[in-house]
Amino acid sequence: MNIRKLVWLEFKQHKSQLISGLLAITLGIAVIVGIRSISVVSEKAVAVNLDNLGANILVLPQASNVDNYYSADIDSPTIPEEYVERIVSSNLEGVDNLSPKLTRRVKIGNENVVLTGILPKNEVASKPLWQKSGLLGNETKASCAPSNTANKSNGYEDEKLKRKVIDSLGTNECLVGSAIASKLKLSDGGKVEILGEKFKVTRVLTETGTIDDDRIFIHLHRAQELLKIPNQVSAIEIMGCCNAISDGLLSKLRNVLPDTKITTIGQIVSTQIQTNKMMNKVSLIFLIIIIFVGGISIGNFMWANINERRKEIGMLRMIGFNKTVIYRMILSKALVLGIIGGIVGYFLGTLAGMWLGPQLAGLPVKPIASLMGVSLAISVGVSLLGALIPSYLAGRIDPFKNMQEV
Repeated sequence: MNIRKLVWLEFKQHKSQLISGLLAITLGIAVIVGIRSISVVSEKAVAVNLDNLGANILVLPQASNVDNYYSADIDSPTIPEEYVERIVSSNLEGVDNLSPKLTRRVKIGNENVVLTGILPKNEVASKPLWQKSGLLGNETKASCAPSNTANKSNGYEDEKLKRKVIDSLGTNECLVGSAIASKLKLSDGGKVEILGEKFKVTRVLTETGTIDDDRIFIHLHRAQELLKIPNQVSAIEIMGCCNAISDGLLSKLRNVLPDTKITTIGQIVSTQIQTNKMMNKVSLIFLIIIIFVGGISIGNFMWANINERRKEIGMLRMIGFNKTVIYRMILSKALVLGIIGGIVGYFLGTLAGMWLGPQLAGLPVKPIASLMGVSLAISVGVSLLGALIPSYLAGRIDPFKNMQEV
């Protein structure tokens, strides 16, 4: 009689124990898969919200004042526009989007207005909040996490974003911040005179609560022409990966542009890093708890099963089966339970995640194929670890003493 036959007979004769052991493994794996399926989507949703904080690195001329990060580019000295290409050609990891701009204060009517020249696609990509006004920028592939698309967020469409998108500005077109539009009584399609030139208001931006509300934006090269500052920019905004920033991205940028001042918003970066770490720790904590509890459950089940079958094990020893065979028989049983529990647990956990995700987190959850391998690895690993001590103790059973009638 071989090991496979013994394991099959064991399953056949102890169905209730088989079901209880399999149930312990399956439910544990289902919990892991369900939690992980939801947490993956949650991490993406959190990352999207962090992306909405916008650019987090600012490249400025060396003489610039950076007391206020958000207004440091206004009336500041300039740097060559070709610095943008220098950063791009450096192939630094973690640089997701570059947005050069030229900013100066100008007079429109009786109002002082901040005029900013931008490259529209790059600027919109660095400011996801602008997308609420129906704008579409460069498609950025964030290193930290997926970024927003123009009209969707985690499967839910935003009706405000279904309007005509804008990804360019003509030589006489402009975008107007909500606050200055109110002061100058401007609306979509209206006209405004800037430095003696007539501009059409392509879009009044949705209120953002930032200094952008008080700015008028035109194409960068048109601004350079009007302001008579050719091939120069006031600042370069960068969407940098938070992990890359913590790994020294700013120092690398300073090596590429040694004659500039490079700063970042510490709060945004620290929030991104802390949130990413927190999400990873939560998943790890759940995994450790389930592995610990699952290992104890399997070990307890195996030991209870061995105690009930001490005489059977003693008889196998008496007819010639050595300790190695006993070990292999018990571990093979645990292996089969682990494989079945891993597969069933994966499907059960995936279905639970797909149902609970929208109900509890308001996020659609899709099956994650890679979790099948993880489920099998954890399930088999926990089952074998839980069976190690019981199998060792089973091999130490004295066949002669155990067969004596008490």
